[in-house]
Amino acid sequence: MTDVVRETATGMIFVIPYPSVDPVLIELGPLVIRWYSLAYIAGLLIAWRYMRFMAKRPPEVASKADIDDFLVWATLGVVVGGRLGYVLFYKFGYYLQDPLAILYVWQGGMSFHGGVLGVLVAEVLFTRRRRLRLLPLADIVACAAPIGLFLGRLANFINGELYGRVSDVSWAMVFPRGGPTPRHPSQIYEALLEGFVLFFLLHLFWRRESLRRRPGFLCGLFLVGYAVARAIAELFRQPDAHIGFLWAGSTMGQWLSLPMLALGLYLILGAWRKPLRE
Repeated sequence: MTDVVRETATGMIFVIPYPSVDPVLIELGPLVIRWYSLAYIAGLLIAWRYMRFMAKRPPEVASKADIDDFLVWATLGVVVGGRLGYVLFYKFGYYLQDPLAILYVWQGGMSFHGGVLGVLVAEVLFTRRRRLRLLPLADIVACAAPIGLFLGRLANFINGELYGRVSDVSWAMVFPRGGPTPRHPSQIYEALLEGFVLFFLLHLFWRRESLRRRPGFLCGLFLVGYAVARAIAELFRQPDAHIGFLWAGSTMGQWLSLPMLALGLYLILGAWRKPLRE
């Protein structure tokens, strides 16, 4: 893959060509497996194995059987919450006119913030049903969440969607759906910030047993970390065309991250004020 030279008003700059990858991984007749679907499946399965690993460490949060069963609840929370979040936060008017289109999930349209709400509802219902403590389970779920975020953002990059704003940085790319102008590969920024960096940070804190014994701390740290990472990434990401920029140049992603930031700070402060869990 070679650089592409592009002439601008200020001279010649190098543009990294977009590594076009077919969004469809496997197509066998009516069976179509896309990279985006694979990212969801792989993210859930890897997160499940990681949660089983964390559940073995003190203090006891849940049994392996509980973690296995929660995978189904989490999957429903991610899919249903992510879809409804997209409908409500991003295209409510469109789906209000055509409600059946809400079911067309294969056409795309998922919201991470909606997925968070969906998983939260799943956690509340699951812990009540199994008589488990909510916050300790939420802590290990939060520690595993960046795995799916990392893979999901890579899938966004492969699909050539959610690309960045116009830029003349040396690593800018021309995306097939973004016109002829080079743009920030903001999907990669988000994969690194929301996925890799956040996972590494949470893992470091999780390794300290004293912090694992403060229910809600790790979940709060995840919410704060994601909100900050998303707010930074949104500075380089092109807003959705049908929404555009909001007040003072802000974006919908930044506004939706504010409640996560507030809840995360609340959980961190609450966990720190409570005595260590035995």
